[in-house]
Amino acid sequence: MSVGYLPHIAFDSVVFGFSAGELKILIMEYHNTGWFALPGGFVRTDEDLNVAVRRGLEERTGLKEVFLEQFYTFGNISRYDPRVMQKILEANALSVKEHSWLLDRFISVAYYALINMEGVVPQPDELSDSINWYAVDKLPPLILDHELIVDKALQTLRDNLERKLVGVNLLPERFTMKELQQVFEAILGKELRRTTFQRRMLGLGFLERHEKRYTGKAHKAPYLYSFVDKKVE
Repeated sequence: MSVGYLPHIAFDSVVFGFSAGELKILIMEYHNTGWFALPGGFVRTDEDLNVAVRRGLEERTGLKEVFLEQFYTFGNISRYDPRVMQKILEANALSVKEHSWLLDRFISVAYYALINMEGVVPQPDELSDSINWYAVDKLPPLILDHELIVDKALQTLRDNLERKLVGVNLLPERFTMKELQQVFEAILGKELRRTTFQRRMLGLGFLERHEKRYTGKAHKAPYLYSFVDKKVE
C-alpha cells in the first residue's frame, strides 16, 4: 500500500457536459497505451470520500461548485485485472514494484457530475496524454467496466431528470425553454413535443421567467428562465 491513500478504494467520475444540443462525457487517454477511461482517483487517508472526488473533479476541470452525486459502487471481481494498471505504469516509465499497491483489487465508488462546458479547459492527470469531451453515443472503447459505469450513470440521470433539476449545471444561469428542452432531449435520447414539454416544466414550479432574449426579431424573442433554487443537490 502507498502511504497516504486508503487501500482498495477508488472513485470514478462520469462528468456530463452539454454543448450544441449534445450531451457529452469527459474521457481521458492514458499515455502510450491507446486506452481510454473515466477520470478517477484515490482517497487520501486524511480526507472524506466526497472531498476526494471534488478534489479530483477540480483538478480535471478547474471547477469547485458543481452538481455531484454518488450513484453506485462497483465491486465485481470481474473488474479486477492487474495487467491493466501494470501496462499503464510501464507506459509512464514508473516502477511497478514501487507502485505495487495499484495492482491490488479496487472497489470503485462512482459519481456523476453535471457542468456547463463553456469556458472549461480540461486538464489530463500525470498518467494521461489527453482528456476530451465525447458525445455519449460516440464514446471510444473504455477500459475495465467503465462502459458499464457510464451506462449506469446515464440511466440514473434519466431517472432523476425532474427530481434533481439536472439542467442546473448544464446550462448558463439564464436560458430559453428551447435550450432546456434540448438538454432533456439529449439526455433521454429522443425528441419531445414542445407544447407538452413547456406545460410540464412550468407546472413543476421550479422555473422563474425573466426578460426576453432579443436577437433582432422582436416578435420571435423567447423568454429567459432560471431555476428557482440553483443550489438544489
